[in-house]
Amino acid sequence: MAKYTIGIDYGTESGRVVLVNVENGSEAAAHVTPYHHGVIAESLPNGVKLEKDWALQHPRDYLDVLFKSVPEVMKQSGINKEEVIGIGIDFTSCTLLPVDEEGEPLCFREKWKNHPHSWVKLWKHHAAQKEADDFTRIAQERNEPILQQYGGKFSSEWLFPKMLQVLREDPSIYEAADLFIEAGDWITMQLTGRLVRSSNLSGYKAFWNNGEGYPSASFLKSVDERLETAGETKLRGEIKNVAECAGVLTEEMADRLRLNPGIAVSVCIIDAHAGVPAVGAVNAGQFVMTMGTSTCHMLIAEKKQMLEGICGVVEDGIVPGAISYETGQAAVGDAFAWYINECVPEHAKKEAYLKGMNIHNYLEQKAARLNPGESGLIALDWWNGNRSVLMDGHLSGAIIGLNLATKPEEIYRALLESTAFGTRKIIESFENENIEIEDIFACGGLPKKNKLLMQIYADVLKRDIKITDAEQVIALGSAIYAAVAAGRKQGGYDSLEEAASYMAKTSGTVISPSEENSVIYEKLYQYYLQVHDFFGRSERNVMHGLKALRRRGE
Repeated sequence: MAKYTIGIDYGTESGRVVLVNVENGSEAAAHVTPYHHGVIAESLPNGVKLEKDWALQHPRDYLDVLFKSVPEVMKQSGINKEEVIGIGIDFTSCTLLPVDEEGEPLCFREKWKNHPHSWVKLWKHHAAQKEADDFTRIAQERNEPILQQYGGKFSSEWLFPKMLQVLREDPSIYEAADLFIEAGDWITMQLTGRLVRSSNLSGYKAFWNNGEGYPSASFLKSVDERLETAGETKLRGEIKNVAECAGVLTEEMADRLRLNPGIAVSVCIIDAHAGVPAVGAVNAGQFVMTMGTSTCHMLIAEKKQMLEGICGVVEDGIVPGAISYETGQAAVGDAFAWYINECVPEHAKKEAYLKGMNIHNYLEQKAARLNPGESGLIALDWWNGNRSVLMDGHLSGAIIGLNLATKPEEIYRALLESTAFGTRKIIESFENENIEIEDIFACGGLPKKNKLLMQIYADVLKRDIKITDAEQVIALGSAIYAAVAAGRKQGGYDSLEEAASYMAKTSGTVISPSEENSVIYEKLYQYYLQVHDFFGRSERNVMHGLKALRRRGE
């Protein structure tokens, strides 16, 4: 009898579920459930207004993914439920929610639903920047060792700054919360009935490591006295490594999902990180770009050291037994979508319509006719702040060189190029510390949609880029972790490396650089570095000041 696992990929705007053959990684069925409430950025569903830089979600949307997409893939495939041996989950992170003693999100309760802080804070909720700055400043003053794990600076996207924002702005919600929990761990708890936290989510987003645990009570107290016991109270729970079994599917959930109770549920992993085994990049020197609304870069390495601007370096973080680094860019697909939705002139949209093309393809086609440097533009890829290497959420986007003759496709291409330049800056931060990068992989939603984008990356990086042909590569990665959680006795595997050797999708397209384009991009990249350091280092007060004025006008 063939064996299958289910991979559930919780992204920013939808959840994707795949049913995968454990023997070869082939996809038996897939289904996508868009989040009904989407990203809540302006007001709660009941009309309560939100401030700038907020990004919330409705946890019921996450349950909808389970109850709609899991039964649907079983129905589509015709696979007998006895053949399914495990479920794997990946999730955006840090996506944080406060829950009560019964594990219910506070926003489900009538008493708290009008409080914005009772809702899920999505990964790109950046309104906790002040709290992140306070954590960084005090950690620097105290010379806290944990700071080295995150490249010397803490991000507003992470758990403790978000939790501190709740404490400062709505103490009643902080007190009402029995736990603050990553949404991925909450889904695991819904499936298994057990509170198990992921070492991956905790290690990269919650100041935790498997040696010392959470930060010391004295450090937390120095940030805010009310945080002193947070690690023992608000963040309590067993922490398990990725590729381990978090628990088994309960009878109640099995009935709703049309599966057998008792099958393995793997420990949750960050969505982008699930792409690493899915493309077979489980060895040192392999660099994976998971490209979607943002880009997350993961590097498997043999040594652990302090690097500028890393989002985290965690032992056993992605591949058990290996050192795994994470860096990232907070706006990639999001930046392209912003330009399309807010800035493209009507005449371009009309021309695209008359040609029977969507506006993305239209701009890509026109931008592809341009030579590197032809537009005279250089852009900064900080439209949602800078995650790496500057780790500064106060920074913002910029386009340099605009004039009255600038065309929409020229701006579009400059935005594509800016993300490639940002990635090269990240790669150089590793290489400057003698950490080798031998192979580069690209996965996620963008690489297969935008050929021009990937050619630009190859030209800017001067390297081949391997693009997997898997349709739902991140969900496939979760299915691989599920196969390891189930183990060989149940028809799975006993190591991630073994599972990836059978299930990963390593075939696909290889994009090679154009030597002629790379020569021009080398010049443009030097201009990028000048602008990067001017606005990001020597004169960062320009963007900081503009953001402060923007907030003052709320």
